Amino acid sequence: MEDFSEFVGLSRPTVSKYFNDPTSVRKKTRDIIEAALKDSGFRPNIFAVNLNRRRSNILGIIVPDTTDPFYMALTRRIEVIANGSGYLAFVLSSDGDPALEARAIETLRSMNVAGAVIAALGAKSQQDTLHALGQSIPLIYVDSPLDDTSPFVGTDNRQSFKLMVEYLCRSGEPPCYLGMPLVNTNARTREQAYVDAMRQLNKEPVVLPISTGDTWDFERFGFEQTVRFIESGGFPTNTILCANDRIAFGAIAAAYRAGIKVGQTGQGELRIAGHDDHPLSRYACPPITTVAQDYKQIAQGAMDLLFRMIDQDDGNVTAVDASTILLHGEIMLRGSA
Repeated sequence: MEDFSEFVGLSRPTVSKYFNDPTSVRKKTRDIIEAALKDSGFRPNIFAVNLNRRRSNILGIIVPDTTDPFYMALTRRIEVIANGSGYLAFVLSSDGDPALEARAIETLRSMNVAGAVIAALGAKSQQDTLHALGQSIPLIYVDSPLDDTSPFVGTDNRQSFKLMVEYLCRSGEPPCYLGMPLVNTNARTREQAYVDAMRQLNKEPVVLPISTGDTWDFERFGFEQTVRFIESGGFPTNTILCANDRIAFGAIAAAYRAGIKVGQTGQGELRIAGHDDHPLSRYACPPITTVAQDYKQIAQGAMDLLFRMIDQDDGNVTAVDASTILLHGEIMLRGSA
């Protein structure tokens, strides 16, 4: 910046003022700087600039899998909101690996980010490290909370699973529950939401015993678990409620391999429902009956809360009240159940 100031023939504060906000300098000065930029090819190092600031204009995002369509849609929406507010969103993936999550956390710390949106790995997450980061910058959790005290924006699993359980019981045999690996807190909260919904309807909940593990390959997991149940005599009911749509993809594929037709009551031997409204769920065969999570509302709610915490931040982030925003899901009735 010093070299460029000398090159353009203006003071360092004037040049710095331009880079912070081009409209803050006179048009004649702006034209001189922009002509010099074109001639010199100079660009400020945004990371170096932010290291010198108490509060940077960089926001961090950590998700378990950047290739998952839900996280892709969520992070894209967060990036759009961040850019519109003058921030640069920086996305990192933990790839379902606690060690990579720890590295991502340290990367955000080293970048002096203004705040972060994180989909944590739950039980395996670097809780102490995240709590320590949360002492210095605002953190908002999405998809699954770190713990009961963490600022969180996500779907109300109790509402959404009650919605689905009521529909399945009303339209056919009560569902058994095919859970997900214990990769985050959703595994337990969704199972409990199913159990509570069944009991409210005076139905006996049937949680299928599944293999232990922490894989994020949900489609393979759902396929292998369904094959195991089919080969050992079948399911206790002809209706399966899966923890998420990716589990349902695998279950439908396993049923197809076994020659079992999946469809609504009277149209198939087995009904399979999911949760999340995965972007490809409407194109499965048959299309999956599911509950939609509104990723746009989740992203907007998370960013609104994050910006509020950033504005309130006086150097002691713990002084900001934690908030929990639970959004209602909407049932999507399709051919699988």
